[in-house]
Amino acid sequence: MENNAVQDFMNKPKEKLVAGLLAIFLGFLGIHKFYLGYNKAGIIQLIISFFCGIGGILGLIEGILYLTKSDEEFQKIYVEGKKEWF
Repeated sequence: MENNAVQDFMNKPKEKLVAGLLAIFLGFLGIHKFYLGYNKAGIIQLIISFFCGIGGILGLIEGILYLTKSDEEFQKIYVEGKKEWF
């Protein structure tokens, strides 16, 4: 039963506002990457934050990029196109 809930969440359309805010406020943890389904990129961002400390800056930049795109552009580029970085 729990697996179905996870699958339902992952198959829901991803919202630009949610991804952008997650990137800005929790970007150093890579949460926005996990939200968009980019698990490998999320782990990389988490490691970058832990060892280099620049993961938060990357998250901030990505959050701003997400929020400046139109909803259609965001869906096309980051959800359908699966562009993991910038």
